[in-house]
Amino acid sequence: MEGNKEILKYCPNFHKIVNFDYVKEDKITAKLIRIYKDYIFGVNINDANALQEVKEFDYVLNRYIDDYDFRKELKKEIVQVKVKKSCTDILKAIVESIINIFAKYVESTTRKITIARWI
Repeated sequence: MEGNKEILKYCPNFHKIVNFDYVKEDKITAKLIRIYKDYIFGVNINDANALQEVKEFDYVLNRYIDDYDFRKELKKEIVQVKVKKSCTDILKAIVESIINIFAKYVESTTRKITIARWI
């Protein structure tokens, strides 16, 4: 139990993500939240790289909740994620794919310039 409290120091958005009120039919969001909880509570808190990935994943899912465009993009892309049969840690592979989808989203949105028209 002490490890759970320790890992929450690296997840400032934990309560916001876990308590996110989504539509009951939204199976993807439900699975993402379950993956989030399974991943952060299964990580080795003595591994600095794993803790960094937990921070990134926490940030990405927070953006998923806050940014409608990213939520739409992730829902479209996540169904196309493939995990190799030889993969030993499927959960880690899925988390890395989600982080990569976010990185591509950020790269593509920073290149678009939206000009608002003042009336």
